[in-house]
Amino acid sequence: MVKGIEKYGIPVVHICTVVPISRTIGANRIVPAVGIPYPLGDPTQGEDESRKIREKLVTRALKALETPVDEQTVFEKDEW
Repeated sequence: MVKGIEKYGIPVVHICTVVPISRTIGANRIVPAVGIPYPLGDPTQGEDESRKIREKLVTRALKALETPVDEQTVFEKDEW
């Protein structure tokens, strides 16, 4: 679906837990998530820390949307 949406000129960020799968499906902007059972948070860290994790991931995804790319790009945690 990612490639189909981008075909119409709409940039897409794929937040994922398994980067190789995102590469296989052809996602151009990939943001690694936390983990498979809880991709956008960590319940062992409490609600406040999970909220901070979600905010960082969404911020990273928004910055990835703003970034022009010519090939598949993984926006790692340390880049933002």
